[in-house]
Amino acid sequence: MNFMRSTMHAGLLCLLSLLLALHGTATAQQKDNAFEIAKNLDIFATLFKELNTYYVDDINANRLMQKAIDAMLSDLDPYTNYISEDRIEDYRTMTTGRYAGIGATIRTQEGKCVIVLPYEGSPAQRAGLKIGDQITSINGVSTAGKSSDEISTLLKGQSGTPVEIEILRPTTGERKTFSIKREEIHISNVPYFGMLNEQVGYIQLSDFTMGASEEVRAAMDSLKRAGAQAFIIDLRNNPGGLLSEAINIVNLFVPKNELVVSTKGKISEWNKEYYTLNAPYDLESPLVVLVNNRSASASEIVAGALQDYDRAILIGQRTFGKGLVQVTRPLSYNAQLKVTIAKYYIPSGRCIQAIDYSVHNADGSLYRIPDSLRRSFKTRAGRMVFDGAGLEPDIVVPADSLPEICNYLLQNYYIFNYGVDYAARHTLGKEITLPPEVLEDFIQWLDKQNFHYATSHEEYVSVLEQQLKETPDLYASVAEDLSRLKKKLKTDHRQLIRQHKTCVLELIEDELYKHVYFEKAEALASFDTDREIQKAIELLRDEQKYSFILGRSD
Repeated sequence: MNFMRSTMHAGLLCLLSLLLALHGTATAQQKDNAFEIAKNLDIFATLFKELNTYYVDDINANRLMQKAIDAMLSDLDPYTNYISEDRIEDYRTMTTGRYAGIGATIRTQEGKCVIVLPYEGSPAQRAGLKIGDQITSINGVSTAGKSSDEISTLLKGQSGTPVEIEILRPTTGERKTFSIKREEIHISNVPYFGMLNEQVGYIQLSDFTMGASEEVRAAMDSLKRAGAQAFIIDLRNNPGGLLSEAINIVNLFVPKNELVVSTKGKISEWNKEYYTLNAPYDLESPLVVLVNNRSASASEIVAGALQDYDRAILIGQRTFGKGLVQVTRPLSYNAQLKVTIAKYYIPSGRCIQAIDYSVHNADGSLYRIPDSLRRSFKTRAGRMVFDGAGLEPDIVVPADSLPEICNYLLQNYYIFNYGVDYAARHTLGKEITLPPEVLEDFIQWLDKQNFHYATSHEEYVSVLEQQLKETPDLYASVAEDLSRLKKKLKTDHRQLIRQHKTCVLELIEDELYKHVYFEKAEALASFDTDREIQKAIELLRDEQKYSFILGRSD
């Protein structure tokens, strides 16, 4: 109770400070709004005080306040977030790409903490932790019932400090204990780069944390020494990050003193223009940027600026459409607020924000800007581009869609778990090509897991049947018809897997690459079957088509 009262006292002091600040800064035009803010803060503080005093059970102040803050912010855009003191380190990791820990990606899977990927050369990998190992305790604390975030916090700590991890290796049933010394882990922004052929270099850029531009430049240096004369930069699935790194990456390909992005917000101090500051690294080499619907924020600034200056050709699918800028503001007790403060505009003048979070449709859904309201702009060479719904690639390659059975196997971890089992039974070489008989081995393995699968049509009928049972007379009249329909829709998962043999084997092969190449696996496993990469290579071979798309007369 004393803690609750001190918390309440601190909250009231903060409220008083805010009211005084509002009183001191409000203009005549702002006074009405300031009064409404003050009134509602006062209501909230007194409500909280009454709950604390009279509610039948003790109240957890932190948890209740977190829910209140989250509920308030949920009415805004999804990028405005409260960062409590205990989550500050996670936020720093997101912006710097650095933390002290064991160097492994984990997730909770079927109630267990599973190692998804130890980073190559990390303390976890050097100690012998493997993909699929289940972490059962950390420094004697059981992981049962804990979230991935809670487990991640237990694994992190000061660099140089030991952490004791007990694991269960499911392939053998063996339990092991590892004592691992934490180290500073750097998550690379460029998990892979390499030559696709004698002339084309490929760079996978997965994030925009500190040093991203230096990593891209270093990768290009290495590729040029290997003979690269053209480049593919892969921004697919890149959610963005630091604006400064996006500007520096654009600057590698665009001359000094060119506008990269401008921001416009409610407060004039956030109305800024950002220009390239340095001499460019490469103005001539043909350049393709790969994007998809998960390329967002800083990814869209890079891709959009290069498109607007006709410096690169975009290939893939329309990007996410995040044209908003966030900054962090300090709060009391070492907390932070990440708040959207402006919209950004790329060099042609367009904002590619796809959703207007201030407007909702009649059914409560978010308002997406329709194509009919999108405005046209022009690139430097006069090519027409549009605002309001992400970036439209210069060459659209429809996204691959997995067959339903393949997606189910992937999303429910059957591919992952089989990969763990297969890797334990086989010695994997640098080249991974699965023989056809692996498919039958996989089917037999699924049978041992008591695998059951129902198509979406079967699930719809099952739901309909349950609903009809609530009206017995109606159900009785259609029961026989439903039974016949269910029999017709009944699928044999073995037959479906054999039908989609190529897709299933590719997914297994991709999973096995992780056991050999770790973070580089995603890029290496897909080169031969990646339609966007193949389209980019084809384009870079055709100088005339490349120049024509960019609106060049030469």
